[in-house]
Amino acid sequence: MKGIILAGGKGSRLYPITMGVSKQLLPIYDCPMIYYPLSFLLRAGISELLLISSPDQLSAFQNLLGNGSDLGVSISYAAQDAPRGIAEALIIAEDFLKGDACILILGDNLFYGDGVEMGLQKAIHSEGASIFSYPVKDPERYGVIDFDAAGDPRDIIEKPSVAPSNRAVTGLYVYPNYAVEIAKGLQPSARGEIEITDVNKHYLKTGNLQVIGLLKSDNWFDTGTIDSLYEATDYVRALESRVGVKIGCIEEAALQSGMISVTQLKARADLLSGTSYGDYLNQLMITYGN
Repeated sequence: MKGIILAGGKGSRLYPITMGVSKQLLPIYDCPMIYYPLSFLLRAGISELLLISSPDQLSAFQNLLGNGSDLGVSISYAAQDAPRGIAEALIIAEDFLKGDACILILGDNLFYGDGVEMGLQKAIHSEGASIFSYPVKDPERYGVIDFDAAGDPRDIIEKPSVAPSNRAVTGLYVYPNYAVEIAKGLQPSARGEIEITDVNKHYLKTGNLQVIGLLKSDNWFDTGTIDSLYEATDYVRALESRVGVKIGCIEEAALQSGMISVTQLKARADLLSGTSYGDYLNQLMITYGN
């Protein structure tokens, strides 16, 4: 199982703050946005990752994350020349995947909660494809799942004018090894994009799609707007202040997954010495060193 983080797009809904920087490099509280999906994949034990972004932003991500060796993983990079749809990430990742199954996560999505992490493990060990749904108050912004009378999914409708449910499809997808071929066989939609909804519909029609419903006790933020960006920041700040955890800590995720040792963690703590983030890493050394 390999991981793909799609951190592309123009971030036009966040203009002017994204006119010179990728939205996935904006801060959510004290971490770059990209740390949150990355730490999520690391906690799931994913050690081979591909980050896809626009050509002009790739160097910034490489400067931030390097090749992943500091985290005990491998991070590769690829360009999406234009925002031609989420499903194009599968096509771009073909050489990286080499026929392996994958988790695809959007770089502006933040997930947190035991339910979503257990759901991801369930999806990883499933033979088919898995998507995750979450109840939202504005389903017209998303791909929405239409359920039949028995509660089983029967359709996925992209940005419906009248939503059949309040269950939105989140930016987290788990696909078996033939997902690339499905994406390659799709025609662009009217808006010129290779739609991830069409990939999911293929699995749904063939009976190979699992919809994992997240609860309101789980947390999902799609931080593509100003309001949602600051809502996520407020949530992270409040939780970290109250509980003392750091949600987007990529070093802790790598340590918990056995990818790095306490000694390797110290090197990261020294690099970030004098910051609250570095102080947190030093505390982790005490906790895990014992």
